[in-house]
Amino acid sequence: MRSLPLAGEPPAARSRRDVPLGGLSAAGFRPFFLAAALLAVVMVPLWLAVLHGKAAHRGMLEPMVWHAHEMVFGFAAAVIAGFLLTAVRNWTGRETATGGSLVALVVLWAAGRVAITFGSALPAALVAVVDVAFLPALAVTIAVPIVKSDNRRNRVMIVVVTTLAVANALVHLGALGILPGWELRATRAAVHVVVLLAALIAGRVIPMFTRNATSPEGVVSVPALDVAAAVSIAAYVVADFATPGSFLVPAFALVAAVLILARAARWGLGRSLRNPLLWILHFGHAWIAAGLALRVASAVTTTVPASAATHALTVGAIGSLCLGMMARVSLGHTGRPLTVRAPMTLAFATLTLAAVVRVLGPWLVTSMLGGLHYGTLLVVSGVAWAVAFGIFFAVYMPVLVAPRVDGKPG
Repeated sequence: MRSLPLAGEPPAARSRRDVPLGGLSAAGFRPFFLAAALLAVVMVPLWLAVLHGKAAHRGMLEPMVWHAHEMVFGFAAAVIAGFLLTAVRNWTGRETATGGSLVALVVLWAAGRVAITFGSALPAALVAVVDVAFLPALAVTIAVPIVKSDNRRNRVMIVVVTTLAVANALVHLGALGILPGWELRATRAAVHVVVLLAALIAGRVIPMFTRNATSPEGVVSVPALDVAAAVSIAAYVVADFATPGSFLVPAFALVAAVLILARAARWGLGRSLRNPLLWILHFGHAWIAAGLALRVASAVTTTVPASAATHALTVGAIGSLCLGMMARVSLGHTGRPLTVRAPMTLAFATLTLAAVVRVLGPWLVTSMLGGLHYGTLLVVSGVAWAVAFGIFFAVYMPVLVAPRVDGKPG
């Protein structure tokens, strides 16, 4: 049975001289991880500038919707694309996208970012078509090798990407007035789908990475708990989308939070604390449980805002797991040792700070000081986020544009 952690030999690929942009277009993780990091560095400060009246908003979506949309369908979608284009090649032994086809996917993604952010003067329908096009293209790109190789275990990835594509279309149908009010609802559903994907991937890779880097004794993955956790998160996703405000939402969230913690209890968190490439993934997984628990708390008390749960899942879980996987995959798939130096350790710590400040800061300030300094805390969190991904971009740019150090393709 093939496993998710991008292990094994990739299929034969063209040499670096034969593909556009050289090493950068040799594998999906290369351009998409750099693009995701660059978007993270630029987009959050830009949104903060718009929020504080320091920059004009030139997009078709309202500022809050635009910010949420770009974090999901821009940043997270780019990380997912880079990961899946690389992983599917290893799972199936078939090529996904390299060279010109990979460049075309990146251009399609980038066109959506430009249209959404600066397209207020364009017809809304044109912006929608440009932005919606990327995820269906990605779904087809990964579906072909998965289906042709009869890789049934990973067909769920096609479903996830297709679901995200539908959610993005719903956002635009809302913006066009065809489905009024669906912009945030669909974006929220997309966040939860990304969390489900993150939980699936985390369950496959974190215990294995921990066993490989430390000692196999005591690091145990329980398949039944993995399945139960995934099913409970999926139930939460469906309940929150179909029956928002019902008792089913916090009920499924509570069950999922407990199962997430239960399955991680024997994943070796303690022994991972000396290895930044491990602890950032363990922390990201723990943020999933925290976000779900905060979702329960926000449903049963007025003292916990719903935004605390949202940002625990986004800045904390999605942000940490994306940064950790980007760092690890970039090293492993360029033939480099799986170790990071001080700058990336600082990036992981800075991102963790961004999550803590974004989740707890405004909540505590609002409850204790009536909202005083709320805007300042948003800036602190946003700057920390941008610094973390800025460090990744600076450290990994030379790695991602250069050929593999072992001479292998990819």
